[in-house]
Amino acid sequence: MPVLLALAAGVFAVASISLGVIDARTHRLPDAVVLPALLAVAGLLVAEAVRTGEPGRTVGVGGGAAAAFVAALVLHRARPGAFGGGDVKLAALVGAPLGWYGPEAVASGLLLALLLGGVAAAGVLLAGERRAEIAYGPWLLSGAWLRLLVGPGEGMPSG
Repeated sequence: MPVLLALAAGVFAVASISLGVIDARTHRLPDAVVLPALLAVAGLLVAEAVRTGEPGRTVGVGGGAAAAFVAALVLHRARPGAFGGGDVKLAALVGAPLGWYGPEAVASGLLLALLLGGVAAAGVLLAGERRAEIAYGPWLLSGAWLRLLVGPGEGMPSG
């Protein structure tokens, strides 16, 4: 694995663990963690794309972050109480590494997150907890990591 790609994965992993725990405990995703992680991950991925002469990856990283941000913003506007502003910013962080692998990875990572969050919500409802709040950040991160660990799909560039 190229060194800058490995560093980006490491930063994303550390941020994912930190943010997942913080959100699960407090239902907050602090900008002080999300935004520097986003800048570091995206910066490292863009640097790797430039270093390897793959400018399309740069577009993928930026496009993935932007597309995930916009999709999350739409959800936030539709249901602000269910999908918070921190989740919107986290979606940009999640979209950057997914975007390295292309639009399909971004879409499938976000879909996996929605499915995982939905299963968690259904479990809470089945347990009889009608008013329980579910932190969505851990599910957003889990969906992204599940997609990243599955690896590039058919027709996607390998990293």
